[in-house]
Amino acid sequence: MRGMLSSFSDEEKAVYSLISVNDGLLAKEIASLLSMERKQVNHLLFSSPLMHELCFQDRDFRWHALIRQAPVHEGLYEFSGWYGTVREFMNTAEEDWLSALQDGCRRIGRNLNDRRGLIHSFLDCRNVMLSLFRDFSDMMNAAFLDWEIVFELRLNRSRMIRIYSDVLVITPGRVFSLEFKMKKIPDPDEVLQAAKYIPFLELIFGSSFEAVPALVLTAASDYFEFLPIGSTDMILPAASGDMLFNVFNEYMEFLS
Repeated sequence: MRGMLSSFSDEEKAVYSLISVNDGLLAKEIASLLSMERKQVNHLLFSSPLMHELCFQDRDFRWHALIRQAPVHEGLYEFSGWYGTVREFMNTAEEDWLSALQDGCRRIGRNLNDRRGLIHSFLDCRNVMLSLFRDFSDMMNAAFLDWEIVFELRLNRSRMIRIYSDVLVITPGRVFSLEFKMKKIPDPDEVLQAAKYIPFLELIFGSSFEAVPALVLTAASDYFEFLPIGSTDMILPAASGDMLFNVFNEYMEFLS
C-alpha cells in the first residue's frame, strides 16, 4: 500500500510532516529545522502537489497544514460530513445527527442521491457504531468517549490526493478506517477498496498514528476474520457489526 505514495519524495513528506505538527512556519524555519537548503524548501513549498493540496500560506508567509497532526485534529471537520467526539455522537439524537450529516455532505460535495438507499446506509452505519460504543462501555474505561469520530470523510482536492472513508475512529496512536457494506459476504474488490486510502491517511495523520483499514459487513452476523488484500501478502480485518469490537481489540488489546 505504501507504494501508492511513491510519487512524493522523502523531502516532500518531511516538509509536509513538519508543517503539520506546527502552528505556522516560515520557509527559513522549515529549512533550518530539516537541515535543508532554503532554495530547495522554497521549490517544494511552491511546486509540490503535496504542499499545494494539503497546505496553505497565510498573510504573514507562514505555512500551515489543512489538517493538523495533533489531537484535536484541527481542520478535519472541513472534509467531514459529521465530525465530533464519541461522546457527542452518542448524545446526538438520530434525527439531529442525520440532518447534520446531510448538511455536512452538501458542504463537502458528497452526492446525496438516494436512489441506491444512501440514507438507509447512513442510518445502518450509525446503528452499528452506536452498538459498538455501547459494547465498549462494558469492555473498557470511559476514555473512549473522547476519541474523535468522522462520518463520510471526503478529501478530493485533485488527482494526487484523494481519500474517501465511510467512518474514521481516531484513538490514541491509531486511525481506524471503516468501509461499510450492507452485505453478508466480503468481496475481494471491496477489500481492496477498504485498504486503498490507507497510505494517504498515514501521511495526513503522521508517523505517530497507525492507520488500520477494516471492512464492516452489516448484513452478516457473528463474523470476524482477516482477509488478504489483493495479491499482496498483507491482510485486513473484516467483521459483522456485532463483532466489530474484535477489530479494535486486535490492535488495542483491551480484552484479556
